[in-house]
Amino acid sequence: MRILVVGAGGVGGYFGGRLARAGLPVTVLARGAHLEAIRRDGLRVRSAIEGEWVAKVEAVETAEGHGPFDVALVCVKSFDTAAAVAAIGPALAPGAAVVSLQNGVDNEETIDAVLGPGHAVGGIAYVFATIEAPGVIVHRFAGRLVLGELDGRPSPRVEAVRAAFQAAGVPAEIAPDVRRALWEKYLFISAQAGVTALARAPIGTIRAVPETWRMYRLILEELAAVARAAGVRLGDDVVEATLRAASAVAPDATSSLHHDLTHGRPLELEALHGHAVRLGERLGVPTPMVFGVYAALKPHAAGAPPA
Repeated sequence: MRILVVGAGGVGGYFGGRLARAGLPVTVLARGAHLEAIRRDGLRVRSAIEGEWVAKVEAVETAEGHGPFDVALVCVKSFDTAAAVAAIGPALAPGAAVVSLQNGVDNEETIDAVLGPGHAVGGIAYVFATIEAPGVIVHRFAGRLVLGELDGRPSPRVEAVRAAFQAAGVPAEIAPDVRRALWEKYLFISAQAGVTALARAPIGTIRAVPETWRMYRLILEELAAVARAAGVRLGDDVVEATLRAASAVAPDATSSLHHDLTHGRPLELEALHGHAVRLGERLGVPTPMVFGVYAALKPHAAGAPPA
């Protein structure tokens, strides 16, 4: 199995590194100083759980001429999905599994729109990892995956991907309803990202202030209503279950949206809050709190706004 990691940031760097460390042939797409550092020194992971280690990977700027790849792990920001997937298309083997490990619930639709129906595989990454310096990934906590075909059917390619991750020591499971799993994470990440970014504060502060903690709940309630209107079979207790999970998160945790906002980088705002607002409008489901987050962060969507 030849594996291509599209985007060697926190998520792609961590999971690609784990696979390479286990001896699987992994190629990562990277750019600039990050690319040069990986080529020179390998992909270094500094993990709060596993310690520090280095994985040897093939690092390239383009997939052209390096295929065919049996699996592509798409780990770029959601706003780069279409362009990134179009660029790797010629390097994919027939029937390759193109696994989205991204934020949002519509990246799989984008993948299949670009490559054709049946290419995308649903994936949910539960991990917090970021690039600390060129060639260096910092892994703070978690590190498991949920995978599944979008139509829920068992398939040899998804089983092969799961087996590869498990052989690398990464907990991975196959969900019979991966769309439900995608939406369950979407609820959490949209509330976590929205409130920490808007308040410019970590989750511990959010929980300690009744008004912001209530905001967190209202975002979850609105998103759950949108999901159900869209035909997603969420559990009746999804809001309470998500709040329990959020209550257990380390108090200094923020979100990738908060990180990008505070560093003046483009935001995944459209894939998170923008998508929910538009879908709610189409389905007739009010989303006033989600819209408030979306509207307040919109001036920062492309990065730091002009002074």
